Amino acid sequence: QVQLEESGGGLVQAGGSLRLSCVAPRRTFSSHTMGWFRQAPEKEREFVAAINWSGNTYYADSVKGRFTISRDNAKATVYLQMNSLKPEDTAVYYCNAVRYSISTNYWGQGTQVTVSS
Repeated sequence: QVQLEESGGGLVQAGGSLRLSCVAPRRTFSSHTMGWFRQAPEKEREFVAAINWSGNTYYADSVKGRFTISRDNAKATVYLQMNSLKPEDTAVYYCNAVRYSISTNYWGQGTQVTVSS
C-alpha cells in the first residue's frame, strides 16, 4: 500500500496563507502525477491542482491566481501554497498520486483547512 503523508493544514483567517506538503515514496513520486483534492462538509470531493513530472500544472478555476502547486523532486514532496484564502476554501485537503496508464490512484489521509471569516 502506497502511503502519502500530508501536513500543513490548520486554522487561518480569511486573506491569510497556508502551505500544504505531501511526501510520497520516491518510486511513486517519480512516476505519477501529483495533485490535491478537497472535500467540504456534505459536498463531493473536488479537484484543486495537479503537477506532472515535467512540471506542467493544472488548477481548478476557483483557485487560479491564489494557489500554487509545486514539487521538489529531491525530497519527493509536493506542495500547495494557498494565498488569499476564503471561507469557501474550508475543507479536508487530500494529496493524490495518479498514473492513468496503469490505473493506479493513491490518496493521503487528508488534512483539515479551516478559513474563518
